Amino acid sequence: MTQTLHTDAGPAPRTPVAGAAAGRPADRWTRRAPLLPALLFAIVVTQIPFLVTLYLSTLDWNALRPGERGFVGLANYADVLTDARLRAALVNTVVLTAGSVLVSVLLGLGLAVLLDRRFPGRGVVRTLLITPFLVMPMAAALLWKHAIYNPAYGLTNGVLGGSTDWVSQYPMLSVVATLVWQWTPFMMLIILAGLQGQSTETLEAARVDGAGPWQIFVRITLPYLRPYLELGALLGSIYLVQTFDAVFTITQGGPGTATTNLPYEIYLTTFRKFEYGEAAAAGVVVVIGTIVVATFALRVISSLFRMEDAR
Repeated sequence: MTQTLHTDAGPAPRTPVAGAAAGRPADRWTRRAPLLPALLFAIVVTQIPFLVTLYLSTLDWNALRPGERGFVGLANYADVLTDARLRAALVNTVVLTAGSVLVSVLLGLGLAVLLDRRFPGRGVVRTLLITPFLVMPMAAALLWKHAIYNPAYGLTNGVLGGSTDWVSQYPMLSVVATLVWQWTPFMMLIILAGLQGQSTETLEAARVDGAGPWQIFVRITLPYLRPYLELGALLGSIYLVQTFDAVFTITQGGPGTATTNLPYEIYLTTFRKFEYGEAAAAGVVVVIGTIVVATFALRVISSLFRMEDAR
């Protein structure tokens, strides 16, 4: 008869969790310490100037009257929202940004669909199409103003004939065309990344079921690309709402105020009218509008990540 011995050794010793030590405050600060210089640099470069701008926006400060600086509260913001020139600049900003983004997205979509197909020399064509986005904005504006729009020797009149002064007769169109040329490659890259992530099995199943190329594009590809189209439009809007180079170089905001957008109007208010307080208030308004657009962009980006994780 075998007797089974039972020993009461008590509870088994607990092994330390690997991440327990890493969760201690000292260890967390050890990991974060290398990031503190970058954080301090970002605060000094971005947040402190913004706080100074907020302070300046509450002052009645004209550089031509340096001894008459006074606190006016929100009066500068009221002037910004009621001034006729600033309202016109706001309308021009919306037209300039919306027109450039819309056309860039549509052209970028068409180019992305073409580049998604295999053909000889696709790598060379892709590189050439990306090149405009790599050109400095000021250089691109000078190129378009002198080499393309010039009424005497510009490329546009050389191809179409005549001697049209495009900058004077079609100022907004001239600026929008320049921005579209430069930002279409950006939209193309974002949309092309979405196309290359599309399921080939889904497309093949649609072809087997008898769907034509247009039906596949409208019913499958376009809905799939919606987050990428939204992302490109929102990121483009964030950048293009701050456009200054093209307006300053090509039209100087003219004729009259035909192409004067908010960044250029802020420049005029600062360096022509010398109204530092009013210019600071207008800058704060632009920053708030940009933050609103950026918030939507971040939501689109997070939805893209969730969509990728769900696959």
